[in-house]
Amino acid sequence: MKVGFIVWRFPILSEAFILNQITGLIDRGHDVYIHPVNGLPKDYTGKVHPLVEEYGLMKRAYFPPNLPNNIVWRFCKGIGLMLKNIHKGSLKTWRFFISGKYDKEVATIKTFYRIAALLEDGSYDIIHCQFGTLAPIALAYREAGIISGRLITTFRGVDISKYVQDNGINVYEQLFNEGDFFLANCQFFGERAINLGCNPHKLVVHGSGLDCSKFTFKPRYFPVDGKVKIATTGRLVEKKGIEYAIRAVARIAEFYPNIEYKIIGDGDLKEQLEELIAELNISHVVKLLGWKQQTEIVEILDNSHIFIAPSVTATDGNQDAPVNTLKEAMAMGLPVISTRHGGIPELVEDGVSGYLVPERDVEAIADKLIYLIEHPELWENMGKAGRRRVEEKYDMNKLNDELVEIYQQMLKSELPQKSVTNLSQELTRI
Repeated sequence: MKVGFIVWRFPILSEAFILNQITGLIDRGHDVYIHPVNGLPKDYTGKVHPLVEEYGLMKRAYFPPNLPNNIVWRFCKGIGLMLKNIHKGSLKTWRFFISGKYDKEVATIKTFYRIAALLEDGSYDIIHCQFGTLAPIALAYREAGIISGRLITTFRGVDISKYVQDNGINVYEQLFNEGDFFLANCQFFGERAINLGCNPHKLVVHGSGLDCSKFTFKPRYFPVDGKVKIATTGRLVEKKGIEYAIRAVARIAEFYPNIEYKIIGDGDLKEQLEELIAELNISHVVKLLGWKQQTEIVEILDNSHIFIAPSVTATDGNQDAPVNTLKEAMAMGLPVISTRHGGIPELVEDGVSGYLVPERDVEAIADKLIYLIEHPELWENMGKAGRRRVEEKYDMNKLNDELVEIYQQMLKSELPQKSVTNLSQELTRI
């Protein structure tokens, strides 16, 4: 099969779940083309996920020409690109600007930059939009004949939470009418899509997969030196809720001075969190480590005892699915503390592989930390339960086989049989 992946930017370190799908399809003999409609990440430094280099994915990515900062020059260059590509069909895009049907992400000068990459050969068996927010672009380009193929859209979090809150409950009306099929990366978001108007027979829950072989399980025991190491991995943004974990650690540090809390990641809240750590006088306990390569993350987790993923619903409505960093920690045998948030309860079984607490509840996080520190005999069994859960529900190889099957059924004009309703009944039984 020839598959076109439509993404916002590429490569992004925090989107390993997309890389796992791309490489899984390549391993299975399929031809994958990557279309980052907004080009390289703004903070791109050349540092990429190991899979990007291993599979030569930059050679499979078709980047639009860079947008000039000067608005006038941006417009002039865009018109030039449109004229240059007339023989390839660029005039088809004029309908985006005169029909009044398309939103600002389609009726934009960026279109002339994007099609410069897409017009090379936009004929696909499958067009896979990796976020719902990308679908209006793909729909418009398909309607104009710039690309062709069966259109599948995955809802992953921000697109089915914040984006809907910002744009209204009818924002996906056209997509639900014209899209061929839909995936949601958790039951929580699948049910939300159905409530917004998605046909339940055209949607399945398809989780973000993890390569379990790269995360070695190790049972956790209380350390001989008594130093309990706690870890969190995630972007330093509001919905990750890291502030509340820091405050919880501060509460117990006075009584358990021999703890260490390492936070892996970077983001807009870095300075704010640094100030909070200084204000709470726990800089000797809490360390912000910044971004790390996967091998470095694995090493840190391998030497940790407890993992915290304190996700919250952001003020703009943004929510999380079962986050991959949490899956990684569970796969490595760490007992976890997380929140009753978004799709996380589908991953973490409260009291079995860890504990779930209410969002933004510092006291509850602190209480569970104390309980785990004082009951290390629970760690091993919780770790085993977590590993088992990840292998059963989120193994990358199983999910990539399932994805290929979904594609193949779509090409036969068949709908995959495992609807979100079926999965709801399964989850109830778990």
